[in-house]
Amino acid sequence: NCIACKYTDCVEVCPVDCFYEGENMLVIHPDECIDCGVCEPECPADAIRPDTEPDMEKWVEFNRKYSEMWPVIITKKDQMPDAEKHDGEDGKLEKYFSEAP
Repeated sequence: NCIACKYTDCVEVCPVDCFYEGENMLVIHPDECIDCGVCEPECPADAIRPDTEPDMEKWVEFNRKYSEMWPVIITKKDQMPDAEKHDGEDGKLEKYFSEAP
């Protein structure tokens, strides 16, 4: 749900700086994340889910792939201009995802 929103509240609370920034979303490096969970309630879009939930394997690999391509982000930035409009929208991966950093 982060795609086209890119709220960065989560970045400020992460104790290990495991968030990486793409053009229109953030990803978490699964090997750097310590599973503390402190970022989950910070996300206004409820986009951060534990990797222990069912069917999360594809998202773990998605996050791994792009966290190895994109730069780390350690400070909060403004969300995307239309973040509130896109929050909760279905099909955002197919409609808006960009591989660009």
